[in-house]
Amino acid sequence: MQSALAWERSTVSDKRVLLIVGGGIAAYKCLELVRLLRKSGIAVRCILTKGGEAFVTPLSLAALSEDRVYQELFSLTDEAEMGHIQLSRSADLVVVAPATADLMARAANGLANDLATTALLATDKPVLMAPAMNVRMWNHPATQRNIATLAGDGISFVGPDDGAMACGEFGPGRMAEPAAIFVAIMERFTQEPASQDMAGNLPLKGRRALVTAGPTVEPIDPVRLLTNRSSGKQGFAIAQALSALGAEVTLVAGPVALPTPPGVHRIDVETAIQMQAACQAALPADVAICVAAVADWRPAEEGALKIKKGPDGPPAINLIENPDILAGLAAQGPNRPKLVIGFAAETNDVEAHARAKLTKKGCDWVIANDVTQPGVMGGEDNTVLLVTPEGTERWEKAPKSDVAKLIAIQIAKALT
Repeated sequence: MQSALAWERSTVSDKRVLLIVGGGIAAYKCLELVRLLRKSGIAVRCILTKGGEAFVTPLSLAALSEDRVYQELFSLTDEAEMGHIQLSRSADLVVVAPATADLMARAANGLANDLATTALLATDKPVLMAPAMNVRMWNHPATQRNIATLAGDGISFVGPDDGAMACGEFGPGRMAEPAAIFVAIMERFTQEPASQDMAGNLPLKGRRALVTAGPTVEPIDPVRLLTNRSSGKQGFAIAQALSALGAEVTLVAGPVALPTPPGVHRIDVETAIQMQAACQAALPADVAICVAAVADWRPAEEGALKIKKGPDGPPAINLIENPDILAGLAAQGPNRPKLVIGFAAETNDVEAHARAKLTKKGCDWVIANDVTQPGVMGGEDNTVLLVTPEGTERWEKAPKSDVAKLIAIQIAKALT
């Protein structure tokens, strides 16, 4: 089992990444990437280009990487020791982020006119690039030719994403978020060597996980119901990520139009009462992750017939409180999962509400997000806070699949 932010610390604690920071506004995101890598136990050494230095400082990279930062090709000290060769060969993986159009063009054509391109030309290790540039530069035939050349040389890519650019335009070219780059690095490290027994890379093997996802629906009459906008996408992604790490996953899902993740046991429910019963039946479990947006209230009575309009105006609907599934799981006593995680979909004061929920519900973690942000509710991306009794981690916007993988990594760490 692991003891750090990684699928299996023993497989990554001796790994080394050479990070080449290109000259783009996205360079500031590399600070978070370095933090994630160091937290996982991976050693990071940085090459900072002239352009990159316009956006981040050598001191920032050095402080986070806990190593010196390399910048000059013709450093007398470094080159006396053949520094560009040592840098390019001592790493297990070379990561270029942001990989600008210029940096990729020079690498594609075998140029070696600065330390970054010299190291890329001299390396005998795998290279992963995270492109970042204006949408028109990304779509330009020259850039696409360079990408094809680099791919043909065996270089891998993560991103770019669609999104708003610093220049005000929108489209492909936005650098992948640090979480996504981190996941791509971790997947590469944990899958190598290919001959390794894959059971050794399943830190949650033998663990049981309970995940709730989607909305609940509370009938008013045979036609109408109370529900919410939850799509279930984040919960389904978490179930898939846990299963990929070897967990035996039970997914209790409200009404959503999503396929069942591979290897996951799915139970479909509609109401909060049904979801509570399904969760209790799924115990014992090592971890419970309550992602579902459970309706807080339900009508005290369900009309047997459709309620008709009348001369007295809208009917009064008497609401009663639904069971608190999260609090119930956190108060199970001997049958309590070792780790109980709640989700908080908030519209204001996100961290304060999440911390209050952590205390009120008696759970171990709360993962909170601001659902007023465009594309979060029902969309493909998420921006979350991980709130624990020890503090708060803020994760930058990333695809829900990548957020799920990071959550699964944290769960594996906690269950050591």
